[in-house]
This record gives sequence, structure tokens and C-alpha cells, in this order.
Amino acid sequence: MARMKVKPGITTGNQVQEIFSYCKETQCALPAVNVIGSSTINAAMYAAKQANSPIIIQFSNGGALFNAGKYLDNTNERGAVAGAVAGAHHIRILSELYGVPVILHTDHCARKLLPWVDGMLEAGETYYKETGKPLYSSHMLDLSEEELEDNINTCAQYLERMAKIDMTLEIELGVTGGEEDGVDNTGVDSSKLYTQPEDVLKAYDVLKPLGKFTVAAAFGNTHGVYKPGNVKLRPEILKNSQEMVRTERGINEEKPLDLVFHGGSGSELSKITEAIGYGVIKMNIDTDTQWAYTRPIREYMDKNHDYLMSQIGNPEGEDKPNKKKIDPRAWMVEGEKGFAERLVEAFKNLNSFDQFDLG
Repeated sequence: MARMKVKPGITTGNQVQEIFSYCKETQCALPAVNVIGSSTINAAMYAAKQANSPIIIQFSNGGALFNAGKYLDNTNERGAVAGAVAGAHHIRILSELYGVPVILHTDHCARKLLPWVDGMLEAGETYYKETGKPLYSSHMLDLSEEELEDNINTCAQYLERMAKIDMTLEIELGVTGGEEDGVDNTGVDSSKLYTQPEDVLKAYDVLKPLGKFTVAAAFGNTHGVYKPGNVKLRPEILKNSQEMVRTERGINEEKPLDLVFHGGSGSELSKITEAIGYGVIKMNIDTDTQWAYTRPIREYMDKNHDYLMSQIGNPEGEDKPNKKKIDPRAWMVEGEKGFAERLVEAFKNLNSFDQFDLG
């Protein structure tokens, strides 16, 4: 099978689905990495270039606000909106220079955060009028804690709006356990960690006529990293969901759904591979890359401890300057290297390493 050719830059519209279809055919998935600013954004694009693959770069609400500045007024989510919009323009400019295609996405958005998506869509609609392209490739709504009907109906309203500017919607059915970005599901009923295929079919019936969407179906996923055995993944739920949609709606396509794997950090490779076989085209990774960024910085601080106690004076002499050691660029680049290395590993684990032609 010939490798798919994808142009550098932010990928939107039908090409997003074309990439997802190719992933299902090739049995690979793209890592979706959470970023919080230019340092992690650039490291993510650097990793994608090494992997010769498109990448999904995503902002959580907190990550978008951090990109704008933690001290910025966030009344009505305006700080988070500004951070997300600024990040989109940063990525749009630099992704072409890095030579990598980027699917630009936003992560979990509960109902209380809908003003954040509203603000981003307003910016996206304006950008679309000016350029014929959306600002973002896709947004996610996570209304999984609500009643199924409320979840699906709200998603349908947003998908109708997003489809008009060639965007894709990601929905969540079933709850991802653990805690991330201020959303704490550590005490959730375990039954909610496993999505029922019947619920997926209901969502499919409502959303399919409206536009393009992906489904984050819960199969025991949990945010964070835990000791082996604490997280019990059941990827067969994904297989059953695909089979139900296919048989109940008479679809010839083997895997009609584009599925998303949340809580990918720390997951068993065998479970990741199995999930990809059932149609997972995107796997979220955050905790692992956070550690990969922080660990080498800690090592730098330990190694250079005696040079970081003051601006002048170190083991080489009382009057020796420490400027090169205390320059944040010296240790930030170490974090970026670790972040990128972990992402390259993710590309390999997801079988997307060198599966594309970045023309």
C-alpha cells in the first residue's frame, strides 16, 4: 500500500477524515498530545518531523489559559479563548516551516466550559470568512457525565454549527476515569467507565446526518499513570460498537466509526495495538509527556546545582559567572528533547512512524 501524502500545515475539512480512513486501513493511530505553550508545541512538531507523520496537537482549557498567561483575566473564558486562538496562529505559521501536518484540536470541554468553545468558534467563523478555512481542525465536547440524550442533543447543536466551517467534532460516551485539568472522575461509578454499544449507535444515528465526528468511547480508560492491574481496559467494547453500527445500519465498511483512545499514558502496548485494530485513530497522551519534559529538567538542576545558587560564583571560582547555566533556554531545551523523544516512542507504539509521505 502506497504511503499517504499529506501537505504540511494545519489539516482541516475532508482531509482530516481521509487521514483517519488511511489510519484505519493501515492499522495505525496518531498521538494527540496536550500542549501548554510554545515550548511543548515546538517539541511536538519536532517529534512529528522525526516520525515522518502528521500529529494531533491539542489544548485543554487549562492549557489554553496557560498559553495566554495564568494571571490573565479569564472572565467568561476570555483568557482561555485568547490562548487557544494565539496557539492556533503559532502552529499555523510554524507547522509549515517544520514541514509537518497538524490536526489542531481542543480537549475535554464539560458543559461549564462551553463558553470557551463558543469563543473559539466565533474566532473560527471569522477566520473562515477571511480564508475559507477554519482556525481549528476539531473541538471536543465532553458531556459524558450527563444523561445520554442531553449529551447527544448538545453535541448535535454544536456539530451543525461546526460543519458549516468544515470542522470535525469529537464526543465522549462513557467517562474517562482519574483526574485531568481540574475534572475529577476518581470516584465515578465503575460502570460508567465502559460505554454500551447501544449508546454509540444512538449517537451515530443523530450525528451522522449532520457532519463529521469521532467517538471517544470509554473502555476502562483512566487519565494518569497507575500501577499495573489498577486499570482494566476492555478494547472489545470498541469492536462491539463497530459491529453494532455496521450490522444495524447495513454498512459495508468494516469500521464505520473513527474511535478515540483517551487516557493513553501508561497503557499496555498489547491493549493499544488491539484498540487500533478496532478502529482507534487517535490516542491522547499527556501524563507521559509531562514527565518526559520535567524529568530531564530535574536532572539538569541536580547536575548543575552548584552553578544555580547565584549569578556569580561556582566550583570554578568565586568570581565566575553562571549566566549560561541559569539561562532558562539551557534547561527548557532539555525538557523539549525529552518531550519529543517520548512522542517519537508513541508514534512507534501506534504504528504511525514513517507511514506517511509529508510532501
